[in-house]
Amino acid sequence: MRLPLGAFAAAALLTSPAIADELGKQEFMTYCASCHGESGMGNGPIAQYLTVAPPNLTTLAAHNDGEFPYLDVFMIIDGRTGVGPHGSDMPVWGDIFMSHELGAGADYGAETVIRGRILSLVKYLESIQQ
Repeated sequence: MRLPLGAFAAAALLTSPAIADELGKQEFMTYCASCHGESGMGNGPIAQYLTVAPPNLTTLAAHNDGEFPYLDVFMIIDGRTGVGPHGSDMPVWGDIFMSHELGAGADYGAETVIRGRILSLVKYLESIQQ
């Protein structure tokens, strides 16, 4: 039985920051780089077609008095709390990840897997701050 990436992400957060960063990087490259760019600087290949420019994700801490806004970033990525990123229509990744997990028959524990995936992504974003 294959475990979803989020299950590994949740386990990785408990064991090794480096593994969590790598899993988060994989999530970022799969789901975020098309808009935010592989570097996270907002220069992805479809950014030019969006009505709201994707932000530079490498300066989140710099724009927050040097502190990475971990919870805010988590809530924006999750999107299910009603916190919209800069008034844009960024996908609600919590819902998207939920549909992936439920489609895989993981209805029990799906929320844990979803949060693990988002946590690994946030951890990766924290690691690319300038």
